[in-house]
Amino acid sequence: MKALRHAKIKELVEHHVVETQEELAEALRKDGIEVTQATVSRDIKELMLIKVPTGEGRYRYAAPPEQNLIFSQSRMERIFQDSIVGMDYSQNIVVLRTLPGAANAVASTIDHVRWPEIMGTVAGDDTIFIVVKPPEAAPQVLAKFHRLLQ
Repeated sequence: MKALRHAKIKELVEHHVVETQEELAEALRKDGIEVTQATVSRDIKELMLIKVPTGEGRYRYAAPPEQNLIFSQSRMERIFQDSIVGMDYSQNIVVLRTLPGAANAVASTIDHVRWPEIMGTVAGDDTIFIVVKPPEAAPQVLAKFHRLLQ
């Protein structure tokens, strides 16, 4: 439930102006997620949300700038283009080969994208194993990775 709530909070602050914890709690309740103010407060701390000015002396919640960099499509394309030297899959495992020392950075980027068909990554020095569910999704995941290289 916590992961779902965190995902919904990220979506809300990205697409709507949310100025207070109570507004955030109310928006979550409207989406069928029952929360207390204390839970929302904890979630804000865990997600490291910040307040940014909206103008006229008002502030809203937002994701910290560093997180926005992790999630950017252009950053993911750059890291793939600069690091990936090969890729293939077998059943539900996609294997990426990187330049030496680059696997952890690439795997971290993949983890932060949170594609629903990717269960997780394991990175070595120059190799990443990506577990895909269902196994039939592995070719589509590989195709997404190929598009990042173009």
